[in-house]
Amino acid sequence: MKDDVSDYVAHLQLHMSLQSRNLLPSMNQVKDNRNNLLYQTQATIEKHTSRELA
Repeated sequence: MKDDVSDYVAHLQLHMSLQSRNLLPSMNQVKDNRNNLLYQTQATIEKHTSRELA
């Protein structure tokens, strides 16, 4: 049961991370430093999350 919940939470976190990417402008649309920082931060979070799930 505990493993099932852990797997579910891991998949949910990954799904939420990937879905949140849809809220950000693509790198081609990044024009100012705030958007660039936001994009880089999101990419870093996704990278760390995917490493934790592996």
